[in-house]
Amino acid sequence: MKILFCGLGGIGQRHLRNLRQLLGDELQVHAYRVRGQRIKLRDNLTIDEGADLERDYQVQVHHDLDAALAERPQAVFICNPNSLHVPVALKCVRAGVPVFMEKPLASDLEGVDQLLAEVAQRQLPFHVGYNFRFHPGLQRLKALLEADFFGRLLSVRSEIGEYLPNWHRYEDYRQMYAARADQGGGVILSQIHEMDLIYWFFGLPRSIVTHGGHLSGLEIDVEDTASSLMRCDSAHGSFPILLHQDYLQRPPVRSFKIVGDAGYAHLDLMTNRLQIHDTEGNLCEQDEFIGFVRNDMFLAQTRHFLECVASGATPVVSLHDGLQSLRLALAARRSLHEGREVALSEVSVNG
Repeated sequence: MKILFCGLGGIGQRHLRNLRQLLGDELQVHAYRVRGQRIKLRDNLTIDEGADLERDYQVQVHHDLDAALAERPQAVFICNPNSLHVPVALKCVRAGVPVFMEKPLASDLEGVDQLLAEVAQRQLPFHVGYNFRFHPGLQRLKALLEADFFGRLLSVRSEIGEYLPNWHRYEDYRQMYAARADQGGGVILSQIHEMDLIYWFFGLPRSIVTHGGHLSGLEIDVEDTASSLMRCDSAHGSFPILLHQDYLQRPPVRSFKIVGDAGYAHLDLMTNRLQIHDTEGNLCEQDEFIGFVRNDMFLAQTRHFLECVASGATPVVSLHDGLQSLRLALAARRSLHEGREVALSEVSVNG
């Protein structure tokens, strides 16, 4: 199977390793490369000294995207900075190539309307890489919500904090996309997974107000802290959602908590421990997902995308779904910059 990569940094190489595991010698790797760095990374993002990315994975390199598409790849993995996602995706879709796009969909809404139209016209599989939808703990929370275990929801709290310089030890954090405004960085967009989970679980909130900014001494030109309060109306009731994101916490934290009048659940995504309490406050379920490792999510996601490419089915995180979390992130960013509550209706591809 011929796969084209646009971007072979940390996440691109993870997808490449997983494709090699799933497809073996059937995988033919092509890459549209601009920077052309040849360091090869391990799963833990340390450098494999003495290795060569292009040689070891037998990557056929192209310095022009049209030339790469002329090779007629059967799918493309877009893993470059998010500010470049949409222009690259438009070319790939117009060439009839199914797309796997890393999150977030983009850094703004420019060109997204064209992309939606092109994908709909060609009915191509288009998956946005929200791998946490394949986490067993989060899937369990989704099942509990659908079973109305929590009753009327009272509050939702989500937190993610991790020290930016520790993300990619192999490169200067100041040059990472997440640290640079010109590449669509900032904590709101870079840690957008939690916003996708909020959308997946509860739909889009009605409005959002965000406080924070560049509060630390990190040498970046984007926000490193954002605390967002959302107003949500759903089938589970009307309730607030609090999301905190930062580039600063050591050790890292990542958690999701749902409180209802009939039950309560807390998932610690650093330890993979899920605790569920019933209406009396008794611990009624606990799971630490023994045997689960982080890469399992990525493998399941890649396997799902390959199945969609083979069948033509719509992926579980479609282009439309990816747009909703982007709208939420852009509303949060607008609230942060303008100092006001922003309705989600203000952020759309038409307005």
